[in-house]
Amino acid sequence: MEEIAVLGVGMHPWGKWGRNFVEYGIHAAREALVDADVDWREVGFVSGAITVRCGYPGYVAGSTFARALGFTGAQVASSYAACASGVTALSVARGQILSGVCDVALVVGADTTPKGFLAPQDGVRPDDTDWLRFHMVGATNPVYFALHARRRMARYGATPEDFAMVKAKNSRHGVHNPNARYPKEYDVADISNSPVVSDPLRLLEICATSDGGAALVVCSMDYARSKGVADPVRVAGLSTVTPTYPDTVIDLPYLATDSAASAEPPDLGFKDSIGAQVYAEAGMGPADVDVAEVYDLSSALELDWYEQLGLCEEGEAEALLRAGETSIGGRVPVNPSGGLGAFGEAVPAQAIAQVCELTWQLRRQAGARQVEGARVGVTANQGLFGHGSSVLLRRAS
Repeated sequence: MEEIAVLGVGMHPWGKWGRNFVEYGIHAAREALVDADVDWREVGFVSGAITVRCGYPGYVAGSTFARALGFTGAQVASSYAACASGVTALSVARGQILSGVCDVALVVGADTTPKGFLAPQDGVRPDDTDWLRFHMVGATNPVYFALHARRRMARYGATPEDFAMVKAKNSRHGVHNPNARYPKEYDVADISNSPVVSDPLRLLEICATSDGGAALVVCSMDYARSKGVADPVRVAGLSTVTPTYPDTVIDLPYLATDSAASAEPPDLGFKDSIGAQVYAEAGMGPADVDVAEVYDLSSALELDWYEQLGLCEEGEAEALLRAGETSIGGRVPVNPSGGLGAFGEAVPAQAIAQVCELTWQLRRQAGARQVEGARVGVTANQGLFGHGSSVLLRRAS
């Protein structure tokens, strides 16, 4: 796949600001345009990641952000793929650039979230699997995270201390991130003494819901060179895969696996296939990765991603963590931004924010959280309902 360049990145700090989501998105978009040294009128395409909680403007995010910046006649699209929305929006923008429809595009996502955990919209919808998992079995998101943690404990011998170590590691990184909502360092004892939310996970091991925004200015390689950027950060691979039948691991909101009685399971499970696709498209592999930003909705889920992205063999994530290899200074630092534990969930923005962080890392602009010598970075941010989400970024030098 031909590459595109990430010319500019921008972010609105995460928090609970209680303001209109458009404000966060426009702040991030303007930062990205300044970073790219691109005039808004040069943007030929606006790709908005949707937020479904913020009224009709959230459902037409591309047009909403374009209007707020000032309509210029640019083409627009809006994408919703749950937590993978940002990568889907980037995928649409990449397609427009590579097809020659435009030279430069803006990708932007932002959210204003309700208090407490995310829940389905009001109403009675017994044919809606997301509604059913809340109302039939009480499987809120923290319950889902805890079930995965219990699975990891049963299969690989993970311990509550391992989960606390993930959070402690990410908090050491997050204190250096000016956009993080929780720039505070915690040690294992702090985490282990926080209240249990859904056994075995504690309050400090589960990410909050947050307001925030993130944006990218992406362009063709020719356009980047015309701006005098000889070695931009490049989108080398992008994955939006779906599961392969039969899917033999329960993944909420679905309440059962596919039957494997008459079909052999696929060679790769769903989450393993997300990384496999992005590596194949980029012509690279896990050994090439210098830094990763992964979906730590809970600290336990981060351990799964080490294996699903091929950073270590199955069952070896805890050893990788305990050896310090996923900390800054280790072999493959994970979540140098502090991860979602430091930010919280702003659903349409978070996958874009991961690309922002890796862009800063590959440009050597990450300050005290810089991963030395980083040239290749990978993200993982799965969306419910079978949305894969991964981007592989690289820089030549």
